[in-house]
Amino acid sequence: MRRRLIIHTIRVVLALLVVVVSAGYLVNGRAERAPRVLPVVAEEPSPSGSYALDPAHSTIGFTVRHLVINDIPGRFRDFAGSIQYNSEKIGESSVTFMAKAASVDTAIEARDKHLRTSDFFDVEKYPEITFKSTRIERKGAASFVAHGDFTMRGVTRVIAIPFKLHGTVKDPWGKTRLGVEGGLTINRIDYGITWGSKLDNGGLVIGNDVKINLLLEAVKQ
Repeated sequence: MRRRLIIHTIRVVLALLVVVVSAGYLVNGRAERAPRVLPVVAEEPSPSGSYALDPAHSTIGFTVRHLVINDIPGRFRDFAGSIQYNSEKIGESSVTFMAKAASVDTAIEARDKHLRTSDFFDVEKYPEITFKSTRIERKGAASFVAHGDFTMRGVTRVIAIPFKLHGTVKDPWGKTRLGVEGGLTINRIDYGITWGSKLDNGGLVIGNDVKINLLLEAVKQ
């Protein structure tokens, strides 16, 4: 009886080892998951032309400091934009962008409703947030700055958006896609968004600095 129990135990241990080996590997006697081998995507030279933002694979995000101690994220869900890309003369490239202010989304509906009021975006009066570049400046092999006019809540200011170009690739349907990542910080007070109060220690309930984060895919037209 004891011998049968020992044989059964050995079989269970062997079966468990097979499962561990199939799912990963052993390091110093401890099971570790085998590293994933990702497929290598051959990057194509970035061809000149007109590109349209793909909202399904792009993010127009932002973060704002709350009570000094934490960043609250948000995004705009309804937006469109185009990139006129000139690979030979990058300075002749251009960018235009538009987001619907009412599409602001911080994952809290009550907060989003407040953001749409005149305390913040005043979407009834100023339905769109726009950017139109006036020039593109090269800073490095894949680093650039887009200078242009940014309009929010009826106020237009000249801003500079540093960004990186991640090159282009052919997607499985034969379309050329361009990857762009960028961001900047603006002061909401500059655009007439002044709602808020101070804490007893002098800090702000809602920070004035708004960090804008851009993760973009654009499809060649």
